[in-house]
Amino acid sequence: MKFVFSKSPKPDQFAESDWNNWTWQLRHSLKTQADFEKHFELSAEERAAFQGGKELFNIRTTPYYASLATGRGGDSLRQILMPHRRELEGGAQQMLDPLGEKKNNPAPRVIHRYSDRALFLITDICSVYCRFCTRKHFTGQEQAFIKSEEYEQALAYIRNHTGLREVILSGGDPLTVSDAQLERVLSDLRQIEHIEIIRIGTRMPVVCPMRITDDLVKILKKYKPVYLMSHFNHPQELTEEAAMALERLVDNGVPVMNQMVLLNGINNHPALVQALNRRLLYLRVKPYYMFQCDPSIGTDHLRTSIEDSLEIQKELWGHLSGLAMPHLSVDIPEGGGKTYLVPNFQVGQEGTTRHFVGWDGVRAEYVSPSAESIRKPDASLYEEEWHLLKNSKNRS
Repeated sequence: MKFVFSKSPKPDQFAESDWNNWTWQLRHSLKTQADFEKHFELSAEERAAFQGGKELFNIRTTPYYASLATGRGGDSLRQILMPHRRELEGGAQQMLDPLGEKKNNPAPRVIHRYSDRALFLITDICSVYCRFCTRKHFTGQEQAFIKSEEYEQALAYIRNHTGLREVILSGGDPLTVSDAQLERVLSDLRQIEHIEIIRIGTRMPVVCPMRITDDLVKILKKYKPVYLMSHFNHPQELTEEAAMALERLVDNGVPVMNQMVLLNGINNHPALVQALNRRLLYLRVKPYYMFQCDPSIGTDHLRTSIEDSLEIQKELWGHLSGLAMPHLSVDIPEGGGKTYLVPNFQVGQEGTTRHFVGWDGVRAEYVSPSAESIRKPDASLYEEEWHLLKNSKNRS
């Protein structure tokens, strides 16, 4: 079966050349209630959020992404981009910094939580401010590119921490900056000998796929290996334009992996998850993470339960290729880090014998060798490397 990806429903008043220009999309972003009323008939709950919600979190979307929310099946996407009165209400858990990033912020614009990798926040601007954003304490302050002093301090930290192996460009959205600014960052990072991998976390292939130009792809290819982490949440986001953007990346050797967030009433159904991930896989994008929505302020109505998420994953298990199965994960609040959640098919254990019932009801046992028979191989060539990696966060 081949998938068909439809073009975005471009409004007639916009020229094709403008619509397909990413800088035009950013310049003509919808930001105010008046902007949104040109494209949507706002509900009373949405109008109320425009009055009180902007102080909580910025409001913005590209004309392209707005068009997807006005077309057929666009109600789910509307909840992602449109503020709602429920953002202003209390809930089960409300945190400004749910991932504890401020306490793992050893240098300006650097989040160093894990041993071998760090986030480098090069901008705080996004082209669309998703209402479930986890970084409301930082994103949306309208600083297009990191200040020179902060940039040099961040680079110095990365240079001095020789245990770092990976830098993840984030923000805001790193692909909202110009090609020249992005190339400067990539070039400076590539001159640091101990940095092996660069990742870019971005929503631009979703909300502004025209950003993935030939010039951008040449830059990413030049500083390889650069991994691009996309953020598609719903199959309706996979338009013809988005598909072309993703194929342009992978055709030029830029690996793409997707991170989705399970959202209440938007995509928390196995039919939607499989539809998204099979289409991504067809486009050679690996479904990587399926995140539990973080409890940031104003997101309670968008969060589904861990029990609901586990049920979705369990229903997918065995029916969906392992290539299309993302890791279900929750970020432990206060900076506890990610933990995977998986269905538990073990139903009992006696000694070294474990009893299982598989996804389709098959019952069987797995008998482990005794503990006394376990032998460890010779790892002496790599033990120092492993020791340094485990202790890299505290070493400079």
